[in-house]
Amino acid sequence: MAGGTRDYDVAVLGAGLVGLALAASLARAGMRVAIVDRSSVDASNVSVASASSTDEDWDARVYAVSPGSVAFLNDIGAWQRMRANRLSPIESMDVRGDAGGRLTFSAHELGERALAWIVENRELHAALIASVRDTPGIDMLAPRTPASIAWGAGAAELRFDGGDALSTRLIVGADGVRSWTRAQAGMHQDPRPYSQTAIVANFASELANRGRAFQWFLSDGGVLAWLPLPGRRISMVWSAPELLADELLALDGAALAERVALAGARALGALTTITASTSFPLSLLRLPSVIAQRLALVGDAAHGVHPLAGQGVNLGFGDAAALCSILAARGAVRDPGSSLLLQRYARRRLEPVLAMQGVTDGLVRLFGSRSPWIGALRNRGMSLVGTLGPVKRLLAQPALR
Repeated sequence: MAGGTRDYDVAVLGAGLVGLALAASLARAGMRVAIVDRSSVDASNVSVASASSTDEDWDARVYAVSPGSVAFLNDIGAWQRMRANRLSPIESMDVRGDAGGRLTFSAHELGERALAWIVENRELHAALIASVRDTPGIDMLAPRTPASIAWGAGAAELRFDGGDALSTRLIVGADGVRSWTRAQAGMHQDPRPYSQTAIVANFASELANRGRAFQWFLSDGGVLAWLPLPGRRISMVWSAPELLADELLALDGAALAERVALAGARALGALTTITASTSFPLSLLRLPSVIAQRLALVGDAAHGVHPLAGQGVNLGFGDAAALCSILAARGAVRDPGSSLLLQRYARRRLEPVLAMQGVTDGLVRLFGSRSPWIGALRNRGMSLVGTLGPVKRLLAQPALR
């Protein structure tokens, strides 16, 4: 690229899970794609890195990938690269309120093999990089540092530190909640903090999880989730108020395992920490629009949700699938950056994203209330929904698909 400009149909800024998946799907639809990332993305070491993971070497960051996302990942040649011994199905889910409320979901009752599949970040990332590597029509430009974007009527020009540039009909911002791409388009929107921090770690458990996930809405407004890993292991996500989060992060492994086991009523017996804890702040990001001139936003650059439903990455894969579907079926509108196509994308994603944000944000607010009568109402409501099969299925379908 030195000293010249190259032309692409789409430039994807961000080589995370959603950006990689989108690039692979667009290239398979016949488009010429560039992936740009500030960090190195070394595809040649993917198989070595994946194979080096031992039975006791687990990534603390995991995702609950829905059946709909699995179908999308399979279509782009990524899911079938996942190692079976690193996957764990959620076959049932046990959700408990802070005062006796309870709601359960079963994959069998919903006619599914699994409600979701728990996968490690590095395993899925490696599979997606391998898929990108084996898909013609993709240039990986990483590490590269973007300097500016010039938005034009016929194309956008992405300029890099060092003076070179590329031209593209469409730029896709897949660069996270603090998106540089979004800011370049003048879309300045700060996430709204939840005053909670997610603490994540993995544990070995005394009892088998049997494919069951647990979630507790706690009396302090926090949410504790245990997700099944292969064998007698679980991944924990504790969305905790900030003071409690600081306290949890200061604990050593043994003390943290005891605290987590106690908070979960020892549902799986004693726990033993197998990964160090880590954390990330929680926030809600709701944008007036996810498109601009020759720009579309996907994933965390487009929206942020509370992790209590585990749907953040699935919303991102939904963005990627929708955008690719619209561009692949553009017919006589040959320009992938056409405002007509971008408006179709924005309309298609508006309802599912707003619905998921509404549910998750509403639950956080509902269980964060200290009002006694609201507390009684929310727990009774949870238990009532648990007795209504059609209502449960209606609630589950958006998360499954």
